[in-house]
Amino acid sequence: MTARAGDRFANPVATDVMLRDHGGVIWRFLFERGEREPARPLPVQPLSVASLVAPPLDDVRVTWFGHSSVWLDVEGSSVLCDPVWSERSSPVSFAGPRRFHPPAIPLDQLPLPDVVLISHDHFDHLDETTIRTLASRGARFVVPLGVGRWLAAWGVAADHVDELDWWQQRVIAPGRLTVVATPARHFSGRGLFGRNRTLWTSYTLLGPTRRVYFGGDSGLFDGLREIGEKFGPFDLDLLEIGAYDPAWGDIHLGPVGAVTAHQMLGGKVLLPIHWGTFNLGLHAWYAPPEELLVAATEKNVQLALPRIGASFALAGEIPRELWWRAVLK
Repeated sequence: MTARAGDRFANPVATDVMLRDHGGVIWRFLFERGEREPARPLPVQPLSVASLVAPPLDDVRVTWFGHSSVWLDVEGSSVLCDPVWSERSSPVSFAGPRRFHPPAIPLDQLPLPDVVLISHDHFDHLDETTIRTLASRGARFVVPLGVGRWLAAWGVAADHVDELDWWQQRVIAPGRLTVVATPARHFSGRGLFGRNRTLWTSYTLLGPTRRVYFGGDSGLFDGLREIGEKFGPFDLDLLEIGAYDPAWGDIHLGPVGAVTAHQMLGGKVLLPIHWGTFNLGLHAWYAPPEELLVAATEKNVQLALPRIGASFALAGEIPRELWWRAVLK
C-alpha cells in the first residue's frame, strides 16, 4: 500500500522533489541554448494498422510512438501506455513543449486496445485530448489512485476506469493478461497547486509466460529489486532515459540510472522511453540514447532501439539502429 503524508501521497523512500540549485537551473533554462530540439522533425516509421491488430499469441511485440507512449502486445492482449497525441505537452494549446515529430498514426485510426494504462497525471503522460478521444470509443483505463477524477471530468464512464494502489492488480483478460500497479519514485500534479494528491505508479504486465515492466517516471530506489523478485525475470523493461539532470536526480532515472534499474529488475531487454518527442530537459535532445549506449555497453545490457512508429517482436530481431544520428548530419 502507498505511504501518505496527510492527504497527500508519498514516495516509498524519502525523496526531494524540489529542484536542487533552483537559481542555477533557472539560469541554465533561460541562457543555455545547447541542442535541446532537433534541427528538423525526427523520422517516423510508416505504421500499418494491420501490424497492430494481428499480434503473435506467444510473444511480446512493441510499437514505440515516442516519449512514453507505447503499444504492447503481450501474448495476444493489447496495452496502450501513457498515450499523448497532442501537439504540445502543456495545459494550453498555444504554448509549451512542441512535438519533435508527428504521431506515427492518427489517433482516430489507432485500433482500440484491451486496456489503456496511465502512470501518473503529468501532462506528458496524461493528455486530455487523447483521453477524450479514446473514451469516446469506449476505451478501458487502469490508472493510479486519484487519477480517475481527471478521467471522470473528461467524460470517461466510471465503469471504464480501474484505480489501483501499489501492489493491487486487475485481470484484463482471464488467463491471458493481468496488470499490477507497482511502486515508483516520482510525484504528481498538473499545476501550481495540488501536488501529490494523486498517485504515481509503474506497471507490471503478466501474460501466461511473458513478463513486461513499464516504468512510467521514477528515480532509483530499492523497491525496484523487490518488484523484480516478485514478478521477474522480465522479458522486457521500458524505462525512462530523458529529461534527466542532477537537479532532479531523485525522481528521474536518466541513462545510467535506467541501466541500473534494469539490472535491479532482472530484465532481459531494455527499451528506453521518455525521450525523442518533447523538450523537457536541459540536455541535448540526442544525449539520452548516446549516454545509454555507453552505460549499457559497460554493463553488457541488451538494448532495443526502435525507430518511432516501428514494431518489433522479442522473438525476432531486436532493433539496434542508431537512427537518430542521421538527424545530426
